[in-house]
Amino acid sequence: MTNQSIQMFHITPDELANLINQEIKKELSELKDSINRNDLQNPHLTRRETAKYFDISLNCVNDWVRKGILKPYKVGQRTFFKRSELLQVMFNRKSA
Repeated sequence: MTNQSIQMFHITPDELANLINQEIKKELSELKDSINRNDLQNPHLTRRETAKYFDISLNCVNDWVRKGILKPYKVGQRTFFKRSELLQVMFNRKSA
């Protein structure tokens, strides 16, 4: 069992909110950097990778393509999806 202590500081609710916001911004910035690095390493995903990315079935990927939710890119017999566009779908954003 570890020895833990609780420290009390005099802080206003606004100061606490600011501290929390700073930490959240820092974490989101690190997540964004990680996503951007991943985009550079592997900017395109296959149908199977896309299904895994969204945790859905391949049938659902096909359905989303038919509905226009996902935009496929064909290279010969293979189909790919842009990771950047998948992020926009995930966060329900339109591209600029």
